Amino acid sequence: MIIADFLATFYTASLMNIQMAVLCDAAVDYSGKLSVLGTFDTLFSAKLPAIHPQCSVALRIAFERSEEGLHQLRLNFVNEDGQPIMPAMDVPVDVAFSEDTTFISRNFIVNIQQLKLEQEGLYSVDVSLDGNQLSSIPLSVKQVESKEV
Repeated sequence: MIIADFLATFYTASLMNIQMAVLCDAAVDYSGKLSVLGTFDTLFSAKLPAIHPQCSVALRIAFERSEEGLHQLRLNFVNEDGQPIMPAMDVPVDVAFSEDTTFISRNFIVNIQQLKLEQEGLYSVDVSLDGNQLSSIPLSVKQVESKEV
């Protein structure tokens, strides 16, 4: 069963293509074009818990024709112990192709308000589709003296 699970994960991950997975200040989808502003992987704060007023998770995933159908995208924001720092976000994804299309790309944007980060350390946004992890977006939180921020 372990080999079957590995092959299922490898097969699924090898088909779809994560073209972009970032934390950023803002993102918009404009007629299928993903526009991203201010990507980051580190936050500095003078005090803890740190409250980040607004950020976005921006994803762009390309699907092949063999992946047509209904899928479940899940985003899980976790601390370095793997514990969620906010409820997981589940997004149904219906992948449908026209006759003349061999692949399609989909943009996903999740806006987060008042993100609370309790302590220094590593965090991540884990991205999975149908239970198979596709990507992990890292975030480092560092406490600094007030004059450095």
